[in-house]
Amino acid sequence: MLLALLAVGTFRAAGWLFTLCVLAACVAGSLAVVGRRSVHGVLYDVIAWPLASLSSVPWVYAGAKQMRGSKSRREQGVVLSVVVTIALLAVFIPLLGGADATFAKLLEPLTPEIATDRVVQKIVLFVVVGLAAVGALYVLAGPPQPATESGNEPVRTLRRVEWALPVSALTVLFAVFVGAQFVALFGGDDYVQRTAGLTYAEYARTGFWQLSLVTILTLAVILVVLRWAGQESAADRLWLRVLLSAVSVLSLVIVASALGRMWTYQQAYGFTLLRLLVEVCELWLGLVYLLVLAAVFSLRRMWLPRAVIGTAMATLLALAVLNPERLIADQNIDRWERGKPLDTSYLSELSTDILPAIDRLPEPMRTQVRERVRAQLDADTWQSWNLSRSDAAR
Repeated sequence: MLLALLAVGTFRAAGWLFTLCVLAACVAGSLAVVGRRSVHGVLYDVIAWPLASLSSVPWVYAGAKQMRGSKSRREQGVVLSVVVTIALLAVFIPLLGGADATFAKLLEPLTPEIATDRVVQKIVLFVVVGLAAVGALYVLAGPPQPATESGNEPVRTLRRVEWALPVSALTVLFAVFVGAQFVALFGGDDYVQRTAGLTYAEYARTGFWQLSLVTILTLAVILVVLRWAGQESAADRLWLRVLLSAVSVLSLVIVASALGRMWTYQQAYGFTLLRLLVEVCELWLGLVYLLVLAAVFSLRRMWLPRAVIGTAMATLLALAVLNPERLIADQNIDRWERGKPLDTSYLSELSTDILPAIDRLPEPMRTQVRERVRAQLDADTWQSWNLSRSDAAR
């Protein structure tokens, strides 16, 4: 894997792709040398401050519990569960409402007139800044030590009521959203125009980024619950499997919806590097959710961090093998052959990886694009020799 990632620079001229592969190779080499398997062991040195910020949440909770003193643990758990549920719904409902016009129509009788984008921005900003500040205080109070391979897991602190309420609320919310998606899918362009006032291509264009953020945030929720939920009784384990599996499967449907939107968007407006990369990331998130489902069914998660990193590297390597910039050029030329416009200026900004696809264009367009791409070439030394650039220079 390590050598394959480093070899990408020999065959592909896209600098951004080689940079990503080098970074992935560094991570792969570090994991091969260090070999720790826990989440903290794998990631601690890379994202120490974010980990400290997240680790500070139980620290803050413990301090608040000492201040409350007189209340029972069960009462505290119920209150915390309600607060977390409200917070999750306050984040996910605006995101899903902004992602889908038909779902937003369902929410209109239940929600006041507010600027959704600004609310989401304020919530995200508040959470990020708050976690960063608390994490800084946590480190100042006593810097956390790097993880060790002692094998002794901390005692889980979340009772069933503490995690089941927020996860159940997310499950119901996602089920309603997925139902709206299926209605729009089977209703087609006419239905979307009646309910949202958009063509299906415009409808597909809206909400992709919100859906991507929803899948990432949901993944974080699932991993937190899987890490901290109690599994002492058979009933606890059954509830954990059922609810986390349900929200994971619904999240997979949301991933599929986001991918379908991006594909329709690209067919209507053209393929670009950014659109392809986010599409690949969404495909990888779908694979991660399948891994999470396996972890949920087995209730074993120690293998999950390395598996996630391994699939990320494999996905990046597969992208390099596919030759992403040539794929973009081929798809845009296919659209042009079907009568859609072709942005030759954008193609000219790509690397020499696209030249085999450019040969499909007629003259003088082919020569113009080819010359603009070749004009970016610099003379390679033996250390920087590259097959794609060498072929283009002939």
